[in-house]
Parts: sequence; C-alpha cells; structure tokens
Amino acid sequence: MDKRNKKKSRSVAMSENSASSKNLLPIKLPSPTLDGGKSVLKSLQQRNTIREISDRKLSLQALSNLLWAACGVNRKKGPFGIPGRTAATASNSQEIDLYVSFEDGTYLFNAVFHRLEPVATGDLRALAISHGQPGYAAKAPVHIIYIADVNKLSNTSGFQEPGLRDPEVQKAYYYVDTGIIAGNVYLFAASFGLASWFHNCNKSALKAKLKLRADQRILFGQTVGYPEK
Repeated sequence: MDKRNKKKSRSVAMSENSASSKNLLPIKLPSPTLDGGKSVLKSLQQRNTIREISDRKLSLQALSNLLWAACGVNRKKGPFGIPGRTAATASNSQEIDLYVSFEDGTYLFNAVFHRLEPVATGDLRALAISHGQPGYAAKAPVHIIYIADVNKLSNTSGFQEPGLRDPEVQKAYYYVDTGIIAGNVYLFAASFGLASWFHNCNKSALKAKLKLRADQRILFGQTVGYPEK
C-alpha cells in the first residue's frame, strides 16, 4: 500500500471511530502525583497477580497515576527529541497504544496530552478477557488493552535499523515493549494496594468493535482495580 492509500485508510478508520464514540467526551486527566505508595523494593516484594477484582471504581487521580506509571511522559525531551516515557520502547518508537475500557466505553490514552480520547461507546470490558478465561473480573473498573501500531515501528524517528521493517523482528519488539509497560502497571498496583491481572483478550471481537487499521495488532489485556477480598 502506497503512502497516499495508507493515509486514506487511516483517515477512514479515524472517521469510523469518531462516529462510534460520538456520545463520549474526552477525559482530561489530572496531573499525576509523584508521592505516596510503597518503595520500589517493597512493591517488588508484593507484586503478584490477583484475578478476583471488585467493581469498585478508581478515582480520577488514581487512574491518572496508573496510566502515567504505565507509559506516561516523564520528560519533555527524550531520545531523538521525542518526549520520553516511563517505559522503554524499540528505538523510542512508542508503538504500544493503551486502549482503556470502562463501563461507558473505550478510550485511547494520549500520553503527550495526558488525556483519554473516545474510541467506542458501550461496555467492552468482557471482551478484554478472552474465551475460556474466568469472567469474574469482567466488571472490574479498568481494562487496559495493549495494541501495537506497526506503522510507528516502521517509521520511527529513532535509529532506522533494518529490523524495524521486518515483521518477525517487529513482533519481538512489540511483545517485549508490552511486557515492560505491563510490568510498570504491576508495580504501581503493588505499590498502592490494587489488584492487577495480565491476560489474553478476545482479539477478533475487539478488532471489529474498535475498528482498527490493518497495521494495528491487538496483543493482551490487563485488568486493574481493588481486590475483591
């Protein structure tokens, strides 16, 4: 696909997403607070997977802190002049997008402006957990869906290494980069007494609901909230 057609398909996808999210408004997140919580070492000691998660909602400040810890901007000028993030990515491509599902709809986390941008209305939280997995966390307040934007890898502003255009190398990069972000989420949850569960998701159903482009890959989900017990 040439650049003109790729740009056209991207515009079509954006317009479809706008139509499906017309009843949602962007959510401006408060600035993250950098105090409180347990030490890094204590958080590592207490890091674990908790699948039994209640439906108690997180405050907007807690949500802000969580998403910033995951992959928020921690310096205005990082490698290659791009804002730096709390999570490393291949050649600073920042190719992993966080889609966040709540009861009212699904949003895209815009790390640069620290806000949530509407993507799709309706409760898609159950789809963030794949078939065959326990569904008891489906009503948890926050479901993060990790989606790789392969176009960002191929067209990075960082080092133009040949592997960034090789599908197998791309796969290795975006899986590792997802793991780094998920690790940040796990540590944040342990630090603030939250439950977190990293898992697979219903990729085919989410792809249709979120109206993703061909060069976007749904990878995994991560559920976050307060422990049920």
